[in-house]
This record gives sequence, structure tokens and C-alpha cells, in this order.
Amino acid sequence: MRTGNEPVTARSPLRLRFWLSLWGLLWATAGAVLFSLVGRAGWAAACAALVLLTAADMAVVVRHIHQGPHYQPGPDVPPYEPPHAR
Repeated sequence: MRTGNEPVTARSPLRLRFWLSLWGLLWATAGAVLFSLVGRAGWAAACAALVLLTAADMAVVVRHIHQGPHYQPGPDVPPYEPPHAR
């Protein structure tokens, strides 16, 4: 059921974002190291920029997870306000 306020009450799957950020961080780090060893400075710089971006995203996600149920409500909290009786 749509209530019309979904952008206000939208929730992000923070744990999934954390694991995807970790996966991206590992791949970008490996890419930066490997490209720098092979002598591809441009690609190494691009991967290093991705490392910084991914680390910043991971820091935001971890901060929101640690802030508790305001950003990570449990399964008993509905994703929308219950409809009012008409």
C-alpha cells in the first residue's frame, strides 16, 4: 500500500551497503596496487580515487548503523505510517 510519503520514510539496507562497500574497497585497493606495479599510473590513480570514495561511503554507513534504530529500524517497524481510518 502506498501512502504518498515514501521518500520521507524510505529506509536503506545499511548492512548490504556495508558489505558492498567492503567488497568495492577490496577490489579498488587490489586494482590500485596491481596497476601501480604494472606501471599504469592513470588506472592506479583512478582505483585510488575509488578507494577514497568507497572508504567515505563505508564511514557514513557505519556511522548510521551505530546511530541505532533511527537509521536502522527493526523488522517490527513498518516502512510507512499506518493508514488512518476514514
